[in-house]
Formats: sequence, structure tokens, C-alpha cells
Amino acid sequence: MLRIPIAMETEITKEAREELARATRRRYQATANREEKSRMLAEFIATTGYHPKSALRVLNQSDARDEVHRRKRPRLYDEAAREALIVLWEASDRVCGKRLEPLLRTLLPAIERHGHLQLEPVIRGKLLAMSAATIDRMLRSAKAPTKKRRPRRSVSAMRHHIPVRTFSDWRDPAPGSMEMDLVAHCGGSMRGSFIHTLVLTDLATGWTECAPLALRESTLIVQTLERLRPRLPFVLRALDTDNGTEFINDALVAYSVEHGIELTRSRPWLKNDQAWIEQKNGAVVRKAVGDHRYEGIAAAQCLARIYTALRFFVNFFQTSFKLSAKTREGASVTRSYHAPATPCERLLAHPTISDATKTRLREVAEMLDPIRLLEEIRTGQNQLAALAEGKPLQPPQTGDPDLARFLATLSTAWRGGEVRPTHAARSEATRYERSIASVIGSQIPKAASPPPPQPLTRVIPNHQMPEPLVTASKTTPDAAGGSLLKIATLDEAQTGTARLCQPPRAFVRRRKRAHAFVTVWPQITRWLEACPNMNAAMILAQLQALYPGRYESNQESSLHRRVRAWREVAVARGVVIGRRMYRVSPTHVWRRTRKDPFETEWPEICRLLDANPDQTAKDLFLALQVKNPDRYAVGQLRTLQRRLKAWRAEAVRKLVFDLQTQPLAGTSDVNVQP
Repeated sequence: MLRIPIAMETEITKEAREELARATRRRYQATANREEKSRMLAEFIATTGYHPKSALRVLNQSDARDEVHRRKRPRLYDEAAREALIVLWEASDRVCGKRLEPLLRTLLPAIERHGHLQLEPVIRGKLLAMSAATIDRMLRSAKAPTKKRRPRRSVSAMRHHIPVRTFSDWRDPAPGSMEMDLVAHCGGSMRGSFIHTLVLTDLATGWTECAPLALRESTLIVQTLERLRPRLPFVLRALDTDNGTEFINDALVAYSVEHGIELTRSRPWLKNDQAWIEQKNGAVVRKAVGDHRYEGIAAAQCLARIYTALRFFVNFFQTSFKLSAKTREGASVTRSYHAPATPCERLLAHPTISDATKTRLREVAEMLDPIRLLEEIRTGQNQLAALAEGKPLQPPQTGDPDLARFLATLSTAWRGGEVRPTHAARSEATRYERSIASVIGSQIPKAASPPPPQPLTRVIPNHQMPEPLVTASKTTPDAAGGSLLKIATLDEAQTGTARLCQPPRAFVRRRKRAHAFVTVWPQITRWLEACPNMNAAMILAQLQALYPGRYESNQESSLHRRVRAWREVAVARGVVIGRRMYRVSPTHVWRRTRKDPFETEWPEICRLLDANPDQTAKDLFLALQVKNPDRYAVGQLRTLQRRLKAWRAEAVRKLVFDLQTQPLAGTSDVNVQP
């Protein structure tokens, strides 16, 4: 005997339930087999959530009764009552319905008493009998012209599945619980592309790791974290980040689940939840490299060299305070601290660190020379400051540095004031005046700076060009290095003036109807729970076999988006998803059959990219069209985009995986891992 389940909670919509009932009713009434009917009834109840008695009534009724006939109740409030309500709403200074409903008993008699309004008894009774919800519904059309629509802020669905950890939730954690953040080297403006520094600090010991990122991208962050994790003297157990999309994404969540790392996030707009990492951002990163704007591969290479020496100098030779207790008496707060110690000393004193790790830490401490590390940091800061000022970069020294000369300067360095080349003295001008000066200064070339590379442009007389000429390279970027296009005519080129234009805003499309798979989505989720690595093509093939003529092949992309969203939620709750199941096809090697159209211009393009990596393929393509009007067609832009994407990928790979593996002088055989 087949057991019929009791009603269950489902997420199926009312329209989908009615459509499923119409499709099942015909087969149910046409079937004479009792066991087949019981099976169909059980499946219908499990899908729709109906009670068994309600399911039998729905499946046994005729198709004529399927149409819902609602009784049309006559309107209680006519147009005259609505017009009177609008007058009273305006007289109340447009208060909401919940405030207007009790106010009508006072406002209406006062207006009638002074002779401003005379209503019939029927309309007056209707106004006083209206509820707050009815008032809002009657005033909906009157409020529409003045209603301000606030843009809905998009929040990542992944954020709802990552738990929040506040500053008070850390209960004296063991080494391995770290906070992670990005430091933007933007120079005061977030326009354009610039370098970020990925910073990790341990809450128990203060151990800090830094690494430069040429791009702010989630996959690159995971790869950099994979390179930093083996260098830690402890096991990475927990990781706390902010709410940026570079951290809250499926790549970092999958990496945390794979390696058993507890991933949490702070509360939005509350930096005190990450007080430890915020303190290291200023005391370590900003103190070492300053607040200048750094962009390009050369600046990232200098940062990588600085952080290689700074890692040992900070963790072995820089003491820091650690809070032991905090008491509050009224408005007075008293804090007490442990004795200052280095992160290495705290690791040696912690009971959870193994003896092998402690022995290795002592060996590394004996090998390190603080004067050599400080000299390497100062050398890197000099190179970084030269890049920030536009000066030519000097090649690094190949031999051992002259430490005796550097040691002799330490006794007299205090006479010159600030010794860090990356330090910028704070101006006495206001913030508004400094921003205006930065914009004006960016448009005036410095006398000491080398001339910028000549753009691939050509000036055309005004009578020969129907539209302004658009140059492709950023010859006069704004103060932040933003992506602005320069439009110049002949008169403007002679006077040295040009106008800057911003790219248009992207159009955001919003879905207004339910997707095509809403009726079968419960069945799809059951398939995915049983086999999480199924792809959208396999699911669509099964749906086409079950429902012939209902689904088309062009709906695969829509199904792929739904399946990808399901996998994000599944990974967040701990579901392990293996390698995707795809059809195995023979490997095909594509070979170029025609000549590369950008072969002759590629050396010059690489030179422009080295000088300004923020240029896009469209900018370069427009410049090439201006230089050679009859040589390049519009369809070749995609080819240049692929070439530029490969160039950037190779540049990032060299920065992250080649430079950080090359140690500096004096640290070639130093590793804190036992």
C-alpha cells in the first residue's frame, strides 16, 4: 500500500501550482489503475504541498470549474469620496494614511466649521469610516507624481550565508585566527586602476604578512593567499574579512571550505570589527610605502621587494602592545596592556605552537640582520618614491650593499627630519584646496619629469572632419588617473585645450516575470542535491525528454544562471561540489591561418602599456584607426582585446608568482616553516 504524505512546506508559487494541477488532472482522470492513481496523487501532494483531501478535490473536479470566478463586490467608495479625501490630504500637509485616519475626525469638522468645505452626509460618513489601508489605496495615484524612487542597493546573495563576527566575538583565539584587508594605493582618488596591498594579521601574536596585487580580483586574491599560507608559522584556522566583493565571492568561499578555514565577515560600515587589521594597515603598510598613488608593473615589483624584507623586520624586530583589560567608569575608560613584545616572541611563548616551529623561529632570528633588512627597505622606498614622482627607475644593485656606509648615516639621519622617501609632508591647505591643486597640477607637466610618450594621434582641420577627433590614449589623465577620453579639434590642439568626457552609464535590466523553470525547479533541486556536479546542458536534456516541446535549446543560458546561483548557496552551507560533468570531446588545437593585423604595431602598443597599464583595448584601437584610417576594421577590436587580455595575464603572473619567489639579499635561505 502506498502511503500518502501529509502536506509539507514548499516554495512553489500559486500560478505554478494551478498549472501543475491542470496538467496532472487530465492524466489522473484518464487513468483507471488504482495503484497508478495513488502514485500520481502522492507525487502531486509532495510537489504542491496540498492536504490529501484538498488534492483529491482538485484532481477530481472538472476543467470547467478550474476557472476561478470571483464575486465582484460593488465599490464602496466612489470618485466623489476620493476627491474629497484628496482635499483633506492636501489640507493635512500630505500625511500618511495611518496618521490621516484619526486626524479626519478633527480636521473635517474644523474645515466645515469655517465654511471651507461642505460635504453630503453620505460622503462624510464614508470618509470617517475609511481605514488607514483604504486611505493609502485611494491616494495611490495622487502620491505617484511626488514619490521618490530610491535605487535598490544590490547585495550579494553570498553575504547572507557568511556569518558575521564582531570585535567582541573574539575570545582570546589561538594563533591562526587572522583578519584580512586590502590597502588601496590610489593617492586620494579611486578612479582608474592602481595597486592594492593584501594584508593579513594574526590576532593572538600580531604576525603580519603583506603582498602587492596589480588587480583587485577575487581569483588573484585566492592565488596570493595560497602563496602566503605555507609561509605562516602556524596553521590558518579562521579568516575574517570586510564586506567587499573581492572577499565575499564563491572563489574564496570554496577555498575556505576546501582547506577547513572558518570564513567570517564584519558588519558593514563598522571598521571597529576589524580593529587589528586596521591598525596594521597604518602602522605597517602606510608607514612603509606612504599615501602616494602607485600603478603599473614596475611599482608592484618595488612593493614586492619591500614587503619581502618588511616581513622579517616587522615580525622579528618590531615590538607592539597588546591589550590585556579595559574597564569603564562612567565616561572614563582605563586600559591596561601586556609588556611590549615582537610577534616572534609571542609565538615562542604560546603553548599551542609546536617545539619544531619554535626551534625554527629561533634559528631564523639568529640568521637575520636588522641593519641589512632596514637598508633593503630604504632602497625599495627610494625606488618607489622615484616612480611616484615620475623619475626614471634605477636598476637594483647586484652585489651586497655597503652596510658600513648605511650604518654611519644612522647617527646623523635625525638632523634631516623624515628619512622615509615615501613620506609626504602634510600641507597646511584645506582638503578642498588640496583637491583643486591636485587636479590643476595633473594637467600641467612638471619641468623635472621626462616628457610623456607621444600618443598615436593626428590633428585634422575642422573643415575636413564632421565630428571631433577622439584620441585613444590618455594623454591628459585626471588627478586620479581615471579613464577619460580626450576630444580635441585643430583649434583646441593649437591652444592646448581639450574637453574630457565620461563614458556613458551602463543600462541595468531587471526581470519583470518569473523564469521558465519555476514549475520544475523543485525537481531540478532534487537532481542537484543527488548529483551536485551536473551541468545545465544535462539538466535541460532531461527536461526536454520529460516534457517534449516545452523547453528549447536557447534556454540553456537561463538555466545555467539558476544552477550557478544554487551552487553558490550550496557551497556556503558546506556541500562539496566536484568537477563538473561535461561531454568529453576530442581536443582541438586551433592554429592561426592568417597574419596577425597588429604584428607591426605591437611593440609600440607594449611600450604604451608599460607606461600606462590602465589603457583599454578600445582606447588603443581608436588610436590605431586615427593613425592608419584605412587599415583597421571595426571587427578587429575583439582581436586586440584578446591580445591585451593575454598581456595583462602574463604581467600579473610574473608579478605574483615570479617576483615573490625571488628573495632579497640576506634572506635567500630564510623560511619560518619548520
